[in-house]
Amino acid sequence: MTTVTTRRRTASPISSAAPARRPHRPVDSRSFNIVAGVVLVVFAIIWLIPSLFALKTSLTDNGVAATGAGEILKSWNLTLYSYSTLLGQSDIWNWYTASAITSVITAVLTVLFASMAAFALSRLRFRGSNLVLLLIILGIMIPTQVLIVPIFQLLNWMNLLNTYWSVIFPQVPAVIAVFIFKQFFDGIPRELEEAARIDGASQWRIYWSVVMPLSRPVIAAVTILTFVGVWNNLLLPLFVLSNPDLMTIPVGLATVQGSFGQRYADIQAGAILAALPLVILYLIFQRQIVEGVTGSGLKG
Repeated sequence: MTTVTTRRRTASPISSAAPARRPHRPVDSRSFNIVAGVVLVVFAIIWLIPSLFALKTSLTDNGVAATGAGEILKSWNLTLYSYSTLLGQSDIWNWYTASAITSVITAVLTVLFASMAAFALSRLRFRGSNLVLLLIILGIMIPTQVLIVPIFQLLNWMNLLNTYWSVIFPQVPAVIAVFIFKQFFDGIPRELEEAARIDGASQWRIYWSVVMPLSRPVIAAVTILTFVGVWNNLLLPLFVLSNPDLMTIPVGLATVQGSFGQRYADIQAGAILAALPLVILYLIFQRQIVEGVTGSGLKG
């Protein structure tokens, strides 16, 4: 008994000196969700304020809009005069047609040629493939503004100025599209390609019947990004088009601004009408856009 008691007494100071374990507190997911929601609401408001102000300006009289932002916010005599003027007395329907034609054709050709180039870089083994990929990546760093003069001279030599092809051809070789397709193709299992080759499929058959059907998310992403980029492009059509019947939406808005001077309501109405098809496009294909971006290597 004495021995046991002595051991217990000698052990008690050691146990009391040991640091007490703090209870593990799990992360409060509810608090995190509240903070994240507040941050998202704040950022949404920051993004919406300019859009709402532009909408309010487009519904204001031109005389009131010219006096400044304060008068625009105070005046609530809303009018659709700017929209009726643009839709009835301008060439906006021709601008819509030109933008739709150039955007759709450019998007289709970009997806076709960029996917073919990416398939060659991802699946074919040839001398200099790494150098070609390096040059493609370096091409992303070259600003479009640097190439506008050589592009103009080349189109002039080919007698393509003032045609839809002068807007389409320079935008088809999209370097970023090739890079996105290659990143996606690298993730497709090669066993599918080997199985198709055993069945006697050619390289073209593998590309068209095996790889492309599996690439619908990245096809959707590249198509939407290309369409939006061509639709909003101002610099290239401004240089290569002078025929009013072939002007795209951005070039047409530039002429509206020049002819209307300080009529800010008309200018804002034109900008909203130009962005409206893209908003409708996003609302219709919202799911495909999100799936394409998250599945194409564009996510961070």
